[in-house]
Amino acid sequence: MSLVAHSLDVIRRYQSPGGAYPAAPYFSAYQGYSWLRDGAFIAEGVSRHGDAAGAAAFHRWCARVIGERAGRVDALVARRRPIPPGDMLPTRFTLDGRDGEDGWWDFQLDGYGTWLWALAEHCARHSVTPGAVPGVEEGVRTAVRYLSAFWDLPCYDWWEEHVEHRHVATLGAVHAGLRAAVRLDLLRPAEAEAARAAAAGVQALAAAEGIVDGRLRKWLGSDAVDGSLLACVTPFGLYPVDHPVGAATVAAVEERLARSGGVYRYLDDTFYGGGRWVLLAGFLGWSHARAGRLPEARRHLSWMEAQATPDGDLPEQVSDLLLAPEREREWVERWGPVATPLLWSHGMYLILADELRSCVRTENP
Repeated sequence: MSLVAHSLDVIRRYQSPGGAYPAAPYFSAYQGYSWLRDGAFIAEGVSRHGDAAGAAAFHRWCARVIGERAGRVDALVARRRPIPPGDMLPTRFTLDGRDGEDGWWDFQLDGYGTWLWALAEHCARHSVTPGAVPGVEEGVRTAVRYLSAFWDLPCYDWWEEHVEHRHVATLGAVHAGLRAAVRLDLLRPAEAEAARAAAAGVQALAAAEGIVDGRLRKWLGSDAVDGSLLACVTPFGLYPVDHPVGAATVAAVEERLARSGGVYRYLDDTFYGGGRWVLLAGFLGWSHARAGRLPEARRHLSWMEAQATPDGDLPEQVSDLLLAPEREREWVERWGPVATPLLWSHGMYLILADELRSCVRTENP
């Protein structure tokens, strides 16, 4: 079985009856939970390969769990700041759509923006009228009110760290999500106006404070490079691959974080010793494919394939070239072996495989 076929099978096999994609079905810290961010990219992967039903079920699940919290969002918007991070909406939910009962680094805005972006991509690809899908309008409108009100707040980043900072990858996801929501044409006039204003605010803040040395920075005020910044280029287009800032961001990640086909999260990473992440290789390959650098994109796809277990499962990260090998054991003792399979890794593999397939079709019509 090809890795594309196996990836589709893994994702279908573990998708919950209600539509949620579990992050990793056997990993102790992730088991029983679905993240908006992870799931959105997983849905994008299967949507590209023809599993419209699976992706649609996930989007309906997201719309339901977000829409059910409309009153909570309205109450948050009505409150005076500051609002403690623990009072904000979660970034992950149980597979049946409840808030988790165990503690987590939960206040992350990027997942809500990423879901809106992925929903719009799916609807356009499969000619779906979003307003005809039960519950989707309420979910979209709730997510937009939430992001429009709170986009400028510090929150946890993709890696569930540094809640005190405003992260550029988060800004990129919010910007893409709000623009996508306007295109879906489900918003009331005031909501659409607020979404456009918030997106413009994100763009202005990123231009004024999110750039250092001509490329995007990890968080406002930092000089660091982070693998999550790749998403600001492709697919979110905060600065696309043909923009000097986008090109410089990809180049900085490639120079500082890429090694032999894999990509580190950031240079100070100590999680499981700081290995190279499979899904980030997918993001770097995606940007290379969009830029027409097809040999480089194929190299990252091949590296992702080489990390599969004998059964074809892709892990979260690999442990052969660790940044902090002395820190690996503490995580194994805490949570067990590295998460495998990680459905987001399989989703990103599907995305890059399809992107390269599309590039070949374009080259050879």
